[in-house]
Amino acid sequence: MTEDSHEAATHENVPSRQRKRFPGISSRAYEHPADRSALVALRKLTGFDTVFKAMSALLPERSLRLLFLSDSVRVSDAQFAHLHAMMRDACYILDLEKVPAMYVAQDPKPNAMCIGLDEPIIVVTTGLVELLDEEEMRAVVGHEVGHALSGHSVYRTILLFLTNLALKVAWIPLGNVAIMAIVTALREWFRKSELSADRAGLLVGQDLQASMRGLMKIAGGNHLHEMNVDAFLEQAAEYEAGGDLRDSVLKILNVLPRTHPFTTVRAAELKKWAESRDYQRVMDGHYPRREEDKDTSVTDSFRDSAAHYADTVRGSKDPLMKLVGDIAGGAGDLGGKLRDRFTGGGGGNGGNNGRPSDGSTGGDGKDQGKS
Repeated sequence: MTEDSHEAATHENVPSRQRKRFPGISSRAYEHPADRSALVALRKLTGFDTVFKAMSALLPERSLRLLFLSDSVRVSDAQFAHLHAMMRDACYILDLEKVPAMYVAQDPKPNAMCIGLDEPIIVVTTGLVELLDEEEMRAVVGHEVGHALSGHSVYRTILLFLTNLALKVAWIPLGNVAIMAIVTALREWFRKSELSADRAGLLVGQDLQASMRGLMKIAGGNHLHEMNVDAFLEQAAEYEAGGDLRDSVLKILNVLPRTHPFTTVRAAELKKWAESRDYQRVMDGHYPRREEDKDTSVTDSFRDSAAHYADTVRGSKDPLMKLVGDIAGGAGDLGGKLRDRFTGGGGGNGGNNGRPSDGSTGGDGKDQGKS
């Protein structure tokens, strides 16, 4: 059997395509550097190995599958056929050999997830199906297939169960502390993994505008005629640069309980990648293959992640990131910088630090030092 005839036999009944396919693509081709580094940090967290092994052995995955089988609609040629076609299409484009089971669950909140320990299960809510058009939904399906290809479903499943467990043991003194430490680390990783999966969705849909529209709809509902992509991205830029150090701290506090990054941030990150040389190289067929994964250097991954964070700090307009950059660059007077960032002071015309407002030095008349 020729390669072409074997491919035709393997992918029979798959809809015709006008999109590029990526045979043997490794998830490294689209994984965000922050995703990889956050996962490494998660695995090094004290107690994570113990919890991971225990949860892997105890999680009732069969019960999970039976739950969706009994109380959701399984996507197939007979049910939600258009989603079934999209799923097969996404798996074909990313060369995922086994098509994951997919379910539609009744929930007005638009959401999708890829879970499962042994084999991934993809679940989309009715709210999401009703909100998105075909090309927007294609990007979402590709997003979830990207999670499956990257092996994210295992950690996502553990995050779901630990979050529920934390609620149940919250009344036990200190019983919630250890669990919440791991949940917080899992959430931090998962937020970064969403940036990777957004890239996978773009590789599947190959339509940046559809990806942007989908994110806007998740943020603002089915009112596209009232929204604008450029204005939406301007929000991301304003969020990134706006405010003082207090706002930077509030941003961190706001994002900590979330499993997903903010939608404007996701849109800006995806657009940045779509305009990069890395994306163009993948589209041109130059990407890492799965067969090379075993030879991948962990040191190279660390180096890539470190370079990414250094570039992020240097290029960020966020006040806290600027401060970090200044400190890393050897800037002095940390106390003065912190005070100025919090109070809005700017050196000589800033706060008086207790000195007389008439400009005199006070005391014995000697200079008390510069802020």
